[in-house]
Parts: sequence; structure tokens; C-alpha cells
Amino acid sequence: MGNTFCFFCGCVEQSSVGVVEQWGRFHRLAQPGFQFFNPFAGECLAGILSTRIASLDVKIETKTKDNVFVQLLCSIQYRVVKENADDAFYELQNPQEQIQAYVFDVARAIVPKMSLDDLFEQKGEVAKAVLDELEKVMGEYGYSIEHILMVDIIPDPSVRRAMNEINAAQRMLLASEFKGEAEKLLLVKKAEAEAESKYLGGVGVARQRQAITDGLRENILEFSNKVEGTSAKEVMDLIMITQYFDTIRDLGNSSKNTTIFIPHGPGHVRDIGEQIRNGMMEASCAQVTDIE
Repeated sequence: MGNTFCFFCGCVEQSSVGVVEQWGRFHRLAQPGFQFFNPFAGECLAGILSTRIASLDVKIETKTKDNVFVQLLCSIQYRVVKENADDAFYELQNPQEQIQAYVFDVARAIVPKMSLDDLFEQKGEVAKAVLDELEKVMGEYGYSIEHILMVDIIPDPSVRRAMNEINAAQRMLLASEFKGEAEKLLLVKKAEAEAESKYLGGVGVARQRQAITDGLRENILEFSNKVEGTSAKEVMDLIMITQYFDTIRDLGNSSKNTTIFIPHGPGHVRDIGEQIRNGMMEASCAQVTDIE
């Protein structure tokens, strides 16, 4: 609806206060509601002040301790104190400019003592210092400073790019460290798996050889018992020759055939047996030497 007035009366809306003068001098405050004025006594309504919270955005350009130019964006929320509305009406012609001047003064006195990193970390301290100064000064003129928000801190574009590059480099370094640790762990686990695999493979080969040895021993004993007049040496030679022929047969049946030249003939059977036996004896002697 708004404030409506005539020569003798008027209506002051909610969240507003009227300033009434008498013969050009402050007389009283008109509270919200219907008001009567006595023009014959020199009363008139000089003006209306809103007591709602107003917001003022201030952009400050200053320099930090490490010589970085920054822009500070502040939002000041203030209001007229209803009981002191006459001071706000008569003392200040342009309160926004007054508030802005004090914000400039305080911010440019504090920020140059801080580095850029400290400014980002302690921007609340800057806002508090500005609030304390404004409350002390503007309170004398009938204004109350409700809040001061440090909305944004904007460094020079070149500094912002440098900060982003530093941040990216630090994150890349951290990622490289994690990647290196992961690769190291993978190599360690792989080495442990290979060692375990070789150990189990050795155990399997040892058991296989033990089984072969036990089988040969049983075959030799069984053959010697069933065929009289045969010695263990003769039975061993027969088994070796049989295995030799089995090996040649397996080579011939292999899908990946390769030409192999082996001296073979009726007179070589005894030589083959002696060679196999000598090889086994040499291997046994080598094992005994290693143990000693």
C-alpha cells in the first residue's frame, strides 16, 4: 500500500518510521500507523526512513603481503535503528558512500599484512575487523551493521593460473606416489607368487621322482622274484632300455615333429644302457658332493 499522507494526517507503513519537524526543527518520530499533524503548530512530515535490512555490495582492490593484487567482494547488511532514526536522517547525506569508505580503509589496512594463502584461510577475520570498525562508527549515526560477508576473493588472473598449475602438479605428484606404491605392491605380490609357484613345483617334481624311484624298486623286486637267475642290474638295464624306446615313440607321435638324429642300431642297445646308467651314477655323485 505504501505511505500515504495529506496536509493534516498520514499513514506510516510497517517497517518504516517518519520524521516529523516543527517549524523546520526535529520534533518527533512517527511510528507505523495513522498519524495526525498540526500544521497550525508548524508540524509537517519531513521524510520516511525504512527500518528493513539493506544490502550493500562493495568491491575492494588491494595488495597482499606477497605482492599479489586481489579483489575482495564484500556484502554489508545494515539497517536504520528505529530509536535513532533522527540521527540517520539528519547526520548522513549518503550512508552507502560512508560505509564503503570505511570498508576500503579497514580492508586496505589489514590485507597487506597477510599473504594470499593467509587471506583465503582468514577471510573471516578480515570481515570481523571490518564489522567491528563499522559498528563503532555507524552506530553514532543511527545505523546498525547486521552482517558482513566476504563473498569472494579474486586474485589476478595470472596468479590464479599459477595457483591452479601448482595444485595440479601437487595432485600429479600424489597420484604418482600412489601409482608407484601400487606397482611396487604388485611386483612384490608377483614375486611372492612366483616363489611359491617354484616351491610347489619343486615339491611336485621331488614327489614325482620319489614315485618313479619307488615304482622302479617295486618292479625290480617283483621281476627278480618271478624270474629266477636275474640280477637287479639286469632288470634295471631292461627298464632303462624300455623307457628309451618309449621316449623315441613319443617323439615320433608328437604333433610338433622335429628332426632328431640319434645313433641307433642293434649293437647300440648295450651302449645306451651303459650311458643311461653312467648318467644316473654321475648325477647321484653330484648330489652327494653338493650335500657335503
